[in-house]
Amino acid sequence: MLHLQKLCVGADGPEDLFAWQESRPDQWGGVIHVTRTRPKRAEEILAGGSLYWAMKGALLCRQRIIGLEPVTGADGVARCAIVLDRRLVRTRPAPRRPFQGWRYLEAAEAPADAGAFDPSDSLPEEIRRALAEIGVV
Repeated sequence: MLHLQKLCVGADGPEDLFAWQESRPDQWGGVIHVTRTRPKRAEEILAGGSLYWAMKGALLCRQRIIGLEPVTGADGVARCAIVLDRRLVRTRPAPRRPFQGWRYLEAAEAPADAGAFDPSDSLPEEIRRALAEIGVV
């Protein structure tokens, strides 16, 4: 199994991503994120992989990838829609430097889950990271 990691531009935390995705319609059985290139290692990704979202310098949550679909942009350029399960899962914060596009993430290097995302949980992300650093979360 193989995962992807992607910078979530404009989001301070999983709450922002959740709110944005809630306003998006279902497509192909989930919410989509359109990217320029289709992963060459698609079979490995579709065998249970997730998209890990990097926000404010760390991987903070993930979504299971349920499909990779070809789409054509308004400009006529072929792209790839990464179809994601709507369920967000928090992960233990894993620091990441900024990067462009998506990157492969080997399963052994993926951060551990820290529980299902709950939109009613109001614990600030800074406190959540501090608790993770001392091993509480």
